Amino acid sequence: MGSYIAKKGGEPRGWHLVDAAGHAPGRLATRIARVLMGKHRPTYTPHVDTGEFVVVINAGKVKFTGNKLEGQRYWRHSGYQGSLKSKTAAEVLATAPEDVMYTAVKKMLPKTKLGRQMVRKLKVYPGAEHPHVAQAPQPLTF
Repeated sequence: MGSYIAKKGGEPRGWHLVDAAGHAPGRLATRIARVLMGKHRPTYTPHVDTGEFVVVINAGKVKFTGNKLEGQRYWRHSGYQGSLKSKTAAEVLATAPEDVMYTAVKKMLPKTKLGRQMVRKLKVYPGAEHPHVAQAPQPLTF
């Protein structure tokens, strides 16, 4: 009996719904990244995208532990000299709360073409409403 190797487009992709309210962003991001990569399935193949879609709601209600709300910084750089900008986690939550979860999950995925393909299956929304009702996402509990 040979080893099973998944092929591109071989299996149907499911949709999962994650409520981020009250969870730590890093711990939640590790579990979401695992589903996006497909490591939760027995058909996981490292060089094929076997993951599923994940919809994250209430991203603005994540809870940072300790002093991370003021101590953790998010950096941006345009590539020009002197253009390095930074914001605290509190500032990012106030302006674009979905960026906290999106960044946390994106940094846990591979830094390759496959990783960029995986992050496209992540949908993050700051509130409880999302436009993916037709896909009937199943709740993902941890």
